[in-house]
Amino acid sequence: MYNAVNGTDYSDPGALEINTLGNVLYLSMKNDLSFLVSGTLSLYEHQSTYNPNMPLRGLLYLARLYEKHVVKNGINIYSSAVKRLPFPQHIVFYNGTREEPDRMVLRLSDLFEADPEGRRPALECETVMLNINYGHNRALMEKCRRLKEYAIFVDTVRENLKRPLPLREAVSEAVDTCIENNVLRDILLEQKSEVIQMVLETFDQEKYEKAMHQEGYEDGYQDGRTDLLRELVQKKLAKGKSVEAIARELEVDPETVQELAKQT
Repeated sequence: MYNAVNGTDYSDPGALEINTLGNVLYLSMKNDLSFLVSGTLSLYEHQSTYNPNMPLRGLLYLARLYEKHVVKNGINIYSSAVKRLPFPQHIVFYNGTREEPDRMVLRLSDLFEADPEGRRPALECETVMLNINYGHNRALMEKCRRLKEYAIFVDTVRENLKRPLPLREAVSEAVDTCIENNVLRDILLEQKSEVIQMVLETFDQEKYEKAMHQEGYEDGYQDGRTDLLRELVQKKLAKGKSVEAIARELEVDPETVQELAKQT
């Protein structure tokens, strides 16, 4: 996964140091993983819902990791000498039902209140959200077979639910279909019952159906995603930023920014 995301070709497992924090209950993180590879500190998360607050979560989690790193390596942060730290990266792998772009950058600074004096914030944290639904990020999927097969498995479950099939039957049939088509075959053959049970426990049928009915925009701008974009546009306009700059930062087209600006 790391090689696929970063375009590297590391092959020595000994170069990987897992440092995932345990019992981080206040963040409600169940699908997080953090690790060190060649001077890079990576925090990976898996999310099935869009969450604009991920940069804040990333900041809190990374701060804990750096605190742990300082203690473990006996780093004197009060020294006058420069202390080098691992380079941080926060990646969120998104596979919710709401349509999102292949890649989106979320910034902590977008969550701050607008500053009338135009000052730069003392803190920043960038979260890169990658859409791993089947059909998205094709280049990434081709570099990481496991990720591609996982996307196919999830997509197969959802297609079965549309037929419609009861959740248990939809998951069980998806497992059999994937085994037959050599998708996650080794994992599903060895842990078939565990996988089915895990999906049944974490897949909320009611939320899924609700999300399916809420997909898309009514009159272009009627859902929560647009409300968030409108709020971000308002804040950035208040900071004196141009439409073009806002479009680049939010990774949307200028026309969308102009339309949202009219609604402020």
